[in-house]
Amino acid sequence: MKNELKYLLIVSLLLALSSPLSAQRFKGAVMGGMNLSQVDGDEVYGYKRVGGHFGLAAILPIKKWDITLETIFNQKGAYEGAQYLDSAFGTVINGKYDLRLNYVEIPVLAHYTDRDRFTAGAGFSYGRLVSLNEIEHDGVIPPYSDTVEFRKNDFNVLVDLQIRIWKRLKFNARFSYSIFPIRERTFYSLYSINPPHDRKQYNHMLTFRLVYVINEKVPERKVKQ
Repeated sequence: MKNELKYLLIVSLLLALSSPLSAQRFKGAVMGGMNLSQVDGDEVYGYKRVGGHFGLAAILPIKKWDITLETIFNQKGAYEGAQYLDSAFGTVINGKYDLRLNYVEIPVLAHYTDRDRFTAGAGFSYGRLVSLNEIEHDGVIPPYSDTVEFRKNDFNVLVDLQIRIWKRLKFNARFSYSIFPIRERTFYSLYSINPPHDRKQYNHMLTFRLVYVINEKVPERKVKQ
């Protein structure tokens, strides 16, 4: 965990310095916000896991296009409150599930800006799992990650929309989905009525954040005479 955070700090500093060092060409950005996430294939549903999202970016402008390289800390996972009370596996279970996955990620995106206000983009990201916490049925049974670990690497496809709200400040909504499974899990019926079944699991997330762009020329508003 410490080594991953040191790596994040070093890369973030390089991204932050890229704009001053190449002031005539590069832009920089700082961003922060929240994630609403779930894990497809875990048999709980909804964007119920709330997590943090923050990082830095270096931006290469090419006319109306931008090539963006980010370094971010991303909190993902899944959550479901207690759903029932039942007896199984020699103890009382309630269906509650709490999964927290912390990643250091490097997204690369291509953005197109229309009318200097709306920016749409798409790309990919590589994420490295730095820590996790999985709790099942309020901790009365061991988590599945004790026997089957999550994969350390996570590759995602991204779709991104930004709206300028004030000068260099933008509101950003982003959708991301894992390209490859982050884990494969075997589910068992509580009463052995149905046979066990395997499901591949994928990160599935919505991000809402504010982005402040450094070294960007703010378009002047045209005033009607």
